[in-house]
This record gives sequence, structure tokens and C-alpha cells, in this order.
Amino acid sequence: MNETIVIFLGIRVTAWKLIGYTGVFLFTSRWFLQLWASKKAGRPMIPRLFWILSMAGSILCLLYFVFGKNDSVGILAYLFPCGVSGYNLYLDITHKKNEEKKNAPPSNQAHGK
Repeated sequence: MNETIVIFLGIRVTAWKLIGYTGVFLFTSRWFLQLWASKKAGRPMIPRLFWILSMAGSILCLLYFVFGKNDSVGILAYLFPCGVSGYNLYLDITHKKNEEKKNAPPSNQAHGK
């Protein structure tokens, strides 16, 4: 995975770097998504996809820094955001399920039959 795939503008690109570049792209794109969602709503918004992009980008960057570069600074930089994103995604999903249950119409089934 450390073999050179291509040299682009003097930068040696390997499979690990492609994984890292993809992670950085996903992690950064979440802010453009958040900006678009907030502009559309006319107030600050964080859509669920924000947390998904955060987790996916963090995981890919962690893979790059653990296996591709073996860099403890990069590992620490993406380890915490990955955990926070996972927790917030969990909260978002469970909150949505609880809201759906609360707003569901009562069941028409007779009790005890």
C-alpha cells in the first residue's frame, strides 16, 4: 500500500495517501453540509449526515495515520472527533426514534385479547 501509484505535482501518491486524502475530504465536507443546511433553515443546523461524514472521515484519517504513516499526532487529532461523532450519531438516532414513538398515534388493538 506504500507503493507509488502516481506522482502528481511532485507529490508521491500511495494507496494510504488516497485513503488519507479521502478522509480529509469527508471530514472537511461536513462543514459545507452544515453551512448549506443552516442557510436553508435560516438558523444553525447540524444534520445527521454531518456526524456520518465526521465519523467516516475520522476513521479513514485514523487508518492513514495508524497504518500508512504511523504518526501519533495524527492519531490523537482524529481519535477524539471519531468518538464524539459516534456518540452524537447515536444520540441523534435514538432521539429520532423516541420522538417517533412519542408522536405515533395510539394503537387500535384491544388490550388483553
